[in-house]
Amino acid sequence: MTEENSLFRLETDSDHLAQHAPLLHLSIDGFVDAGQVRGQIADHILDTLDHEVLASFDVDQLMDYRSRRPMMTFDSDHYSEIDQISLVLYRVKDAEGSPFLFLHGSEPDYRWEAFTEAVHQLCRAYGVRKVVAAHGIPMAVPHTRPVGMTRFASDPDLIPGNQALFGKVQVPASVESLIQLRLGEAGLQTSGLAAHVPHYLAESAFGDAAVAAMEALGEMTNLSIPADVLAASAVQNRGQIEEQVKQAPEVLEAVSELEKRYDQFVEGQRRQSLLEAESEDIPSADELGAEFEEFLKEAAGESDENPTPES
Repeated sequence: MTEENSLFRLETDSDHLAQHAPLLHLSIDGFVDAGQVRGQIADHILDTLDHEVLASFDVDQLMDYRSRRPMMTFDSDHYSEIDQISLVLYRVKDAEGSPFLFLHGSEPDYRWEAFTEAVHQLCRAYGVRKVVAAHGIPMAVPHTRPVGMTRFASDPDLIPGNQALFGKVQVPASVESLIQLRLGEAGLQTSGLAAHVPHYLAESAFGDAAVAAMEALGEMTNLSIPADVLAASAVQNRGQIEEQVKQAPEVLEAVSELEKRYDQFVEGQRRQSLLEAESEDIPSADELGAEFEEFLKEAAGESDENPTPES
């Protein structure tokens, strides 16, 4: 490491500090993560793959403890421990022994630009050329259909064949998105995806979305991360969701309506790809996008009147 930064501390006892890892996987909690997609993937990676800590960030400089107080344990007559906030850079090996970096922890409250520059320094030190991320976003879609995704990248060539559902919009910033922006500006390849999670499951763990995102990340990065454990958990999760939906007739009716609208939208996309001779009868991409956005608004409005299954 040729540059020093007061925001992080290198773990000097590591045997692999000098070894490069061409990929950085961002997994920073704190902003939108419908269906706990980011969290499920993080747990899966750290539970199933060999890893070690390369660097720890100084959370005292980055966090507002009063806005999200960590939990402490009071044992009879004394305080025994605290669940400290953390932000850690790991070096992980996939199933075939290929190394990659994994940045995981809580989103900083302060010094976003300084933190992003610190991440950039670490990327340069370890030879990172590509940065990826994945999370979940709530959408008016049914859990009974394939998981859709919104993909993004610093270069459109990184996501060939991508079909954007939305046009130009403004969204609240996150540290993950700022890192993607700044490192992309610095010449690194940055990309990621947002898995579409049924809005009525936004606060629950939605295993199917985590599995779909994990598989998509594998295709984007060529990393070998077996998803068997995650997939098995998703099967159980799906059964629980089905049981909860069956017990709530209003929700079952809402899901049925979402299925109908989803199928209509997919059929519209299918028709759009038919022979050019039929093109005059097919809505344009802009028309389909506008129609889908209107559909999301209407479905979300209807869902507010219906109870949601408990997690």
